[in-house]
Amino acid sequence: MHPNPQFRCEDRQLLETLIEQIGFGMVFLTTPDGPRVAHTPLLSTGTGQVRFHLARGNALSGHLEGATALVTVNGPDAYVSPRWYDNRDTVPTWDYVAIEMEGPIRLLTDEELEEFLHAAIARHEARIEGAQWQAGESSEATWSKLFGAIVGFELDVQKWRPTLKLSQKKSVAERARIADGHTAAGRPAIAAHMRTIGA
Repeated sequence: MHPNPQFRCEDRQLLETLIEQIGFGMVFLTTPDGPRVAHTPLLSTGTGQVRFHLARGNALSGHLEGATALVTVNGPDAYVSPRWYDNRDTVPTWDYVAIEMEGPIRLLTDEELEEFLHAAIARHEARIEGAQWQAGESSEATWSKLFGAIVGFELDVQKWRPTLKLSQKKSVAERARIADGHTAAGRPAIAAHMRTIGA
């Protein structure tokens, strides 16, 4: 988490929305073999937990249950050019959105993992235009084989450490210029956050 308190966020609903929108993150844990990270789809329960799944053979899968882990969600980011500032006698920086969540991990039951998978499929299929793919299109043999190759987990979030660094230290006019600059540079998502968060 960035040390500047201007970039922190206590709005849990906003954080839940960001997790929902991004839907993907990283799980970090120090194992007996050293620090490891896994990249995985995420779903928030809306009640303080985040669920995810890993391949059974993932380096973290055998170490997570009962451990305290860190899950991060990275949102949009973009380079900030001093050309957008009133005073160009400075240095470049970076705007970004990131959420760190820390807490104990528990193993999901098969029923909970099945529920997680169906919820994740429904959520992401709904974002794609056209007829949605349904889990029932997967044969029982295929579903069972792939289901057996993954493990589901739930992080009980006890510490939220979000950073929403969106040029809050700059004036309203400069922030508008920076947002326009991000849009022109092909980074409309971070520009949209600047216009709605901390505006």
